[in-house]
Amino acid sequence: MVPRVREVARRARGTGGPDGRPGAARSGARQGPRTPPGESDVRACGTMEYVTRIVIIGGGPGGYEAALVAASLGAEVTVVDCDGLGGASVLTDCVPSKTLIATAEVMTTFDSSYEELGIIVEDDTPHVDRPARVVGVDLGKVNRRVKRLALAQSHDITASVTRAGGRVMRGRGRLEPGQAPDGSRKVTVTAADGTSEGLIADAVLIATGAHPREIPDALPDGERILNWTQVYDLDELPEELIVVGSGVTGAEFAGAYQALGSRVTLVSSRDRVLPGEDPDAAAVLEDVFRRRGMNVMSRSRAQSAKRVGDRVEVTLADGRMISGTHCLMAVGSIPNTEGIGLEAAGVKLTDSGHIWTDKVSRTSAQGVYAAGDCTGVFALASVAAMQGRIAMYHFLGDAVTPLNLKTVSANVFTDPEIATVGYSQADVDSGRIDARVVKLPLLRNPRAKMQGIRDGFVKLFCRPGTGIVVGGVVVSPRASELIHPISIAVDNNLTVEQIANAFTVYPSLSGSIAEVARQLHTRKAASE
Repeated sequence: MVPRVREVARRARGTGGPDGRPGAARSGARQGPRTPPGESDVRACGTMEYVTRIVIIGGGPGGYEAALVAASLGAEVTVVDCDGLGGASVLTDCVPSKTLIATAEVMTTFDSSYEELGIIVEDDTPHVDRPARVVGVDLGKVNRRVKRLALAQSHDITASVTRAGGRVMRGRGRLEPGQAPDGSRKVTVTAADGTSEGLIADAVLIATGAHPREIPDALPDGERILNWTQVYDLDELPEELIVVGSGVTGAEFAGAYQALGSRVTLVSSRDRVLPGEDPDAAAVLEDVFRRRGMNVMSRSRAQSAKRVGDRVEVTLADGRMISGTHCLMAVGSIPNTEGIGLEAAGVKLTDSGHIWTDKVSRTSAQGVYAAGDCTGVFALASVAAMQGRIAMYHFLGDAVTPLNLKTVSANVFTDPEIATVGYSQADVDSGRIDARVVKLPLLRNPRAKMQGIRDGFVKLFCRPGTGIVVGGVVVSPRASELIHPISIAVDNNLTVEQIANAFTVYPSLSGSIAEVARQLHTRKAASE
């Protein structure tokens, strides 16, 4: 769709346009987007200028990254957000949880390797049966740091958007039904004090994210029964933590709190933890969890959770009851798509309440795009950001590559981490793709031996005829860093021969990637 370029008269003091849009013609405002082919490239005439108006509802990664792109292409951008730029990803989800996990990671590394590596720590509180733990944690201090870093990141993002020329409005946005004859749409912004303001937009991006799903008989109280946005208010480490849900969020928090010193019970309704991940990787992680003392309850569906004094009782569907001092509910999320006028405006929702989008982030309503967790495409900050950028590139007439989920790299921040990209083991097993697979345990890696790393592996998938790398899995410390060369290979259709012939540092964990590629190349050559 070719964006409409609108003529706006600039006021003498440069504070707004004649239609009352705040900042529409600020002094020093950017010029309009690049002119579509075949149209005159008129940027200004006397006191007149051309701008395209973009309104973004939601300030998470999909929203603020879209704002930066739109501003750089000369559009007039307004971001409407009620909590702070960065959204749940920065304020209550990704940044806080990974900051907490960073502390837990240090604890795990020390606890699991200090004896083997010969580290001596003086401890004057020995126990005849069980040695006292030599390292502890001040959870209140950890959580204060978590919140401080999250707010700092949000402020940095806000500063970046405003420096780029965007406007940030605090409030809740609602998309009004219908389009004006010129194709523009209206967004009503309601502030916390009840006042409202109308914004006219040539394009609207919905990036409202999602919130934790709740079980009616296990509603969080913010003290003993918690969702993942509330755990950062704890001042003391839970003595006995029950984590309900064994997906990515549940597994990450279960591993983190176990490392921090809690006795953790992980309740999983499926046969194994991380049912959506590579089965070999999930098996490694579950074995690590159990070996470190976690009580992993497979095929156990939680039905209710209630407070009993200073404890929480969780009742399972089969009638069993487990008790702990705290309970964390990690049972999925619900898109924030209700009450913002989407269906009335012609935006199609799926049965789950997510916004339907195509590969360039368009919704079913003309001039309305969507990005992030509210679309249900892939609940990753990196994907949300890419969806938002693609939306703006597309609407503003810049070059754009449609979203390709087979090049997305993802990571589970447990210990060890699990990183994946491209086609999966399930794709190979189901016949969706014909690929050769080689898995190499990290136990054979010299750097892993030096660091006392026993758990993990590198797995690569390649096409049998060409040797093109189509996917990979890394299970190791810092797998989120090691997956990058595999992501480059998948994105650029590199072959196992090219990966095998690239130099690696010796000794290094990345050497295992080259070794797996060599084995795949050897098998390919032997089969020819």
